[in-house]
Amino acid sequence: MPNRSPDTLPDHPGPATAGSGAPSADDSRFDAAGRRVLAVCMAAGFTTLLDQSVLNIAISDVRDSLHADSAQIAWIVAGYSLAFGLALVPGGRLGDVRGRKWLFVAGLALFTAVGALAGTAQSAWVLVAARLLQGAGAGLVNAQMIGTLQDVFTGTRRARALGLYVLTGGLSTALGPPLGGLLLALAGPELGWRLTLLLSAPFGLATVVLAARHLPAPRPSARHSDLDAVGLALVAALTLLVMLPFIRPPGALGGAAFAVAAVAVALAFAWWQRHYARTGRHPLLHPALARSRPYALGTTVAMAQFGTSIAGSLIQTMFLRDALGLSALATSAVALPAALAMAATSSQAGRVVQRYGRSAVSLGLGLSLSALLTAGLAGLYVPGSALPYVLACTQLAQGVSSGLIVAPNQAFTLRHAPAEAAGVAGGILQMSQRIAAAVGISAVSGVYLRGATAGLLGHRDAYWHATAACAAVVLLALLLSLRAGRTAGTAGG
Repeated sequence: MPNRSPDTLPDHPGPATAGSGAPSADDSRFDAAGRRVLAVCMAAGFTTLLDQSVLNIAISDVRDSLHADSAQIAWIVAGYSLAFGLALVPGGRLGDVRGRKWLFVAGLALFTAVGALAGTAQSAWVLVAARLLQGAGAGLVNAQMIGTLQDVFTGTRRARALGLYVLTGGLSTALGPPLGGLLLALAGPELGWRLTLLLSAPFGLATVVLAARHLPAPRPSARHSDLDAVGLALVAALTLLVMLPFIRPPGALGGAAFAVAAVAVALAFAWWQRHYARTGRHPLLHPALARSRPYALGTTVAMAQFGTSIAGSLIQTMFLRDALGLSALATSAVALPAALAMAATSSQAGRVVQRYGRSAVSLGLGLSLSALLTAGLAGLYVPGSALPYVLACTQLAQGVSSGLIVAPNQAFTLRHAPAEAAGVAGGILQMSQRIAAAVGISAVSGVYLRGATAGLLGHRDAYWHATAACAAVVLLALLLSLRAGRTAGTAGG
């Protein structure tokens, strides 16, 4: 991607760039054409980002309908995030070279068409393949979306547009379980899980038409694109090596073999990135980003928060449905407070950040840690009749924490992206989050499914261990956030 201003902060808008004309009395307002572009991008973002979380509520029904084993379930849920993340950076660079409009349309068309295949799949492995392709289409769309918002808007408008994109992603993730639960309640388990996957089809088709009509004409912004295919392949291999120990079938290679291979691939990736940069080309991980400690810390915090959020939602759904026997609608009702709380908190996050700075992110992580530990302990000790109500309260706390973390942390992280790497900083941040989700889903669901023996006590114990694993990752993120705050303060940011 070409270099762009890192001014993407909703709380620190920058001036309009050259060529944008004199600033108006309210530089944050969008004109009619801008509103249409923004509406298309928000619609596509909501559709593609909803598709991850809406399936979580139906995963028990998918397993029963397709007779899927634990490894197939992990691939069905994690494969989407994995392909999504790996498509982001090359998709963004292709958009720089070829222009974004028709790549946007093509990615959304692929996402929609393969979604229909997923919704009619008759075997678990067909569904796995469809979800991988659908994730790739979603990643291609979102790469063009981010680039389009940066191309079309400047200054405060760009900050607002990117902030709305982040908010859309968070809300779509939180609203997925309630929507999925409603579909399952209305249509029943067999048809219901298929409808959750087909839900995106009408929205996708409508958005394809609107994108073809309202997005700006393709306008390449770079002559050459270094895709760094080797670097991307090494990232994919490393991700798989981290995932596979949790989803491998019984009797397969032990975790130690995967750990050794993962270390070897990580070292190979680090060497390749330095070698690729020395040749004058653009490696997958820009050297300037690796050298920016605040950016690296903020990205790690985002990975931890996103990965544990997706994984925690999945295991809570399986626990409520498999262990307590709750219906899909009742399970989605437990998750609903998170969506409502995130919507309310996100609308006030800017004011909180202006008053408390990066401490707001650390506060959100501390709240998330407390909610996870409370949920895990409740799963062990609270009677089954009261447990859904307790977990609904912890979900409320999780929604508040997400509102304090997601957009503010992205703003602080991108603020410290070096100018020479500003164009790729957002793509790398999103790719990292999606890969973290794939690994988190595989690891945490693996912990839960392997420990969930017959009977309520086995499920309770498995839920505690899976939730404690999420809590450990969030604790690490909290420590890193506190470190990032000190680092940014020392740097004067």
